[in-house]
This record gives sequence, C-alpha cells and structure tokens, in this order.
Amino acid sequence: MAKLFTKLTLVFTLSTTLFFNLQAQESVVEEEVMEESTFSFSGSVDAYFRANLGGDSGAAPASSFANLPGFSLGMVNLVAAHEGDKVGFTADLVFGPRGEDAVFGSPLYQLTKDAPGGSSQIINQLYAYYNVSEAVTFTLGNFNTFLGYEVISPTANFNYSTTYMFSYGPFSHTGLKMDAALGGGLSLMVGVFNPTDMTEFNLTNDYVFGSQLGYEFDGGGAWLNFIYDGANDFTQIDLTAGIDLTEAIYVGVNATTASDSFNGAAAYLQFASSDNLKIGARVEYFDDVTGGILGIPADLGGGSVLDFTLSANYSVGNLTIIPELRLDAASEDVFADGTEQSSSLSSFVLAAVYGF
Repeated sequence: MAKLFTKLTLVFTLSTTLFFNLQAQESVVEEEVMEESTFSFSGSVDAYFRANLGGDSGAAPASSFANLPGFSLGMVNLVAAHEGDKVGFTADLVFGPRGEDAVFGSPLYQLTKDAPGGSSQIINQLYAYYNVSEAVTFTLGNFNTFLGYEVISPTANFNYSTTYMFSYGPFSHTGLKMDAALGGGLSLMVGVFNPTDMTEFNLTNDYVFGSQLGYEFDGGGAWLNFIYDGANDFTQIDLTAGIDLTEAIYVGVNATTASDSFNGAAAYLQFASSDNLKIGARVEYFDDVTGGILGIPADLGGGSVLDFTLSANYSVGNLTIIPELRLDAASEDVFADGTEQSSSLSSFVLAAVYGF
C-alpha cells in the first residue's frame, strides 16, 4: 500500500509539474501572439446636399445612396478590428440612412422595419478569420461583397453617388470563404454563402456559391468575379480592373452581367492635379432587361440608362469635400418632372466625407 501511495504521489507530482509547465509555455505563446497582434479602430461620417437642376425636387436616379433631397445625412461607420498573425476579427457597424440602405436585405431588418429596434440593423460586417498558412485564409461571418467596383463605405469611392450596377448587385454575403495566394500576383477566392443579403441567418435553406480570380501587378490589377444561386437559377459574372497610367492618371473599368436581370459597363478616369485635389469622371451604361429597376415594362423590352458623373475630391486633412454633377439619360420617360415624366435628370451633390 505504501508503495502504491508513493507511486500515486510521484504520478501526481509529475502530472502537476507537466501541467504548470504547459500552462507557462501557453502563456508565453499567448504573450507573443498578443505582442504581434494589433487592434485598430477606424470609420467615417458623411453628409451631403443634393438638388436637381430641373425636374421634381424629389426625383432621383434609381441607384443607391446620395438620393435624398436637400441637406441630407449619409451614415456613421465604426469599424473595430483585431489582427494577428494567425487569427483576427472585424466588427463593422453603420448608423444612418446610408447604413440602413446597406443592410436592407437583413431578415431581422425586414421583420422590424415597421417597429425599428433590431440590433442586426446596424451590422455591416462581422467576421473572424484564420490564417492557416501564409498563403491560405479562411473567413467565417458576414462581409461586404467581392463583386463590383464600388463599395458601401464612401471613403473608398471616388464618386459620392453610385452606379446602377453597384446598386443592384449584392451588398453583402454571410458564409464561409477561402482566400488563397497562388503566387505571381494571382489569387483565388471560393466560398459558400446564404442567399444574397441574408445577413443574420438563412431563411430558405438554400445556398449560393461564389468565386473570384484575381491578378495584381505594379500599379494595378484585375478581378473576375462569379456568383451562382442554383435555387433561383441566377448567375452573375463581374469584371473589375484598374491601373495607374502615370503617377497622376488612373483608369478603372467594371462590367457585369446578371442572368435575366441586367447588364452594364462603366469606365472611370481620375486625374490628380495636386496632393489635395483630384478630378474624375465616370460613365456607365446600364441595361435593365426586365424593366423592374427603371420601371419600364418588360413587354416594351425593358430599358436602359446612360449616366455621366463628374466629381472632384478636395482633401483637407481627414476631410474630403466632393462636389459632383450627374446626368442620367434613360431610354424612356422615367424621371418625375412636374405633372409629366422626363427621360433625363441632371443633379448636383456636395458631400463631406470624414475618415479616421
């Protein structure tokens, strides 16, 4: 019995020593990870004035954001992120009209829009990632779409108003994706998501497949994007590219086709006249196949619109002031003009975007 007690004591002592050694090693590892990790807090606020140069004061292009009359609010965007060598997260919250438009597809938003209060209405992105290796990253959660040239945050767009292609493509996806660096500037993303813009949970038990093939080089890059919704037999293929022709001149393009819905193409030209002032033009052609976007009946062949936008970006510290002129010319009379309709609409926007 004494020998058994001695052996048990020895085992207990060794186990305890091993446990605390492991705990000490884990603490050292955790401290090293903490030292290599960074926490950041960023975001933006934006507001604008909008007026039509003819037509009803409330008339606006059928594109997202920057479409309210008079002095209007954009949104407050708050982004917290913790980035480590292996793991990290991003929490991106939005407040205000632009933010509400960004999460319009949220199931909880739809359920509570007549009685606001659902916390999910303010979530623009919420995801965690794991760097399996230097070349492969897995991300789980809700993140902004990889399709298209423009984005939700006004700090990342040159023009303040947005294109029709951006407005009617997906805004966000919730699901699991893998990003892989293939070498030589090539990258690949594949993922499976809830139906487009269903951010908190899946209402239909259907899933969407998405992928992106990218190629980056000095001064530019190109990305071919693909999304497929088998339940609705829907496919969208999207190409985005951009290049710095010189230190002062940048050119970008975006083209997209969405099955039985819409097609479009846009070109972007930007010129930096100084460190503080840039001038840019955007021209977009958008074909509404079904007529559901522009309001032109499908039996008339749907309709199309050509929009031209001229913008300036004047930066003062973290503040960017954006005066903008926009002309939308549709194939049919779709813009309210008094008691009648007009096929064109000219508008002016003055926006202030502060990023931090």
